[in-house]
Amino acid sequence: QVHVVESGGGSVQAGGSLRLSCETSSYEHDSYCIGWFRAVPGQNLEGVASIYTDGSSVHYADFAEGRFTISQDRANKKIVYLEMNDLKPEDSTEYRCAADLRPSSVCSSWYLIYKYWGQGTQVTVSS
Repeated sequence: QVHVVESGGGSVQAGGSLRLSCETSSYEHDSYCIGWFRAVPGQNLEGVASIYTDGSSVHYADFAEGRFTISQDRANKKIVYLEMNDLKPEDSTEYRCAADLRPSSVCSSWYLIYKYWGQGTQVTVSS
C-alpha cells in the first residue's frame, strides 16, 4: 500500500515555471517507481516523467525533455518533485502522481501499470 499526495499546481503565464510535489509513503516498500502523468483529452493519461526511488532510473516523455525535471527530496527519497519550466498553454491540464510497486527499476510510462494514485493538481498556463 502506498499513500500518494500531490501539491504545487496553479496558474502561470507562458514561459513561467511551476514545481509540483508528490509525497508518497509506504511502510512495506522501500523502493518503487513514482510517475507523473497528465490528462489529455481523448487519451486518458499520458506519462510525463518517472523515477525509481533509489535514483537509478529516470525517464521523460519527449515533450518533457529539456523543460521538465523530475527529482527527489534529499531527506526523503519517496518525495518527488516535477520542476516545469518554459511552460506553454498546451501544458495546461490536471497532473497526477502515481506509484508502481512492481519489483522493477524500469519505470513504465503507461498509466495502467500504476496502482496507487494521488488526487491530482491543476496546472493552468495562460498565453
